Amino acid sequence: MLQNPNPAPAYYQQAETLLVAVDCIIFGFDGEKLKLLVFKRKLNPFAGAYSLIGSFVHPSESTTDAARRVLFDFTGLQDIFLEELHVYSEVDRDPGARCISIAKYALIRVTDYHKALSDHYDTEWVALDSLPELVLDHNRMVADALQRLKQKAQFYPIGFELLPKKFTIPMLQRLYEEIFERSFDARNFRKKLLSLTLVKPLPEKDRTTSKKGSFLYRFDYKKYERLSKKGFQFSLFKI
Repeated sequence: MLQNPNPAPAYYQQAETLLVAVDCIIFGFDGEKLKLLVFKRKLNPFAGAYSLIGSFVHPSESTTDAARRVLFDFTGLQDIFLEELHVYSEVDRDPGARCISIAKYALIRVTDYHKALSDHYDTEWVALDSLPELVLDHNRMVADALQRLKQKAQFYPIGFELLPKKFTIPMLQRLYEEIFERSFDARNFRKKLLSLTLVKPLPEKDRTTSKKGSFLYRFDYKKYERLSKKGFQFSLFKI
């Protein structure tokens, strides 16, 4: 029998095993509320309790690949905003096993979400202001992710990743109010937004809330990319 010509050094063989997981904080916006996609665990510990959506990392994949796999399995979506948040490595964070979690947050358009997967995985959208107690340190992850979202949304147009491609200005304002947990003056918000010349008016109206309706807009990503290369910084207000 042939022997492995490059056996692992002894210090690898003697190392204790620990698990690596990814947990995804998946934000969505339904036009009124900023929401989080959660599900009820099927396995112990904490079977039946609310949890973020995650998975152990497979030996053949990176943590980013693992997160993308989880997102596709649970939402049916690809090519969505995904960013690493933090590593959670407290020794006693998971009573099931010694497990390090790499948390990543994602922004998806609720209108693109594959509803059939909700029934399959028993997932549900929960408003952040009525979030239930989650397992392990998942509530801390959500709080950290929301703080990161606030920081990013102040200087980058990532909020548009949560909106339909066609949106109204009141809808955009409502999203920012949800993210930053504060109200904005409608007139000033509109004036500042339009002064950036990054939203293109469309010859269409959204009449779902009134007969008069509100004009629809589209974010001009190409123009933003051109401007950002010249040092332009997106900002709708100052905190």
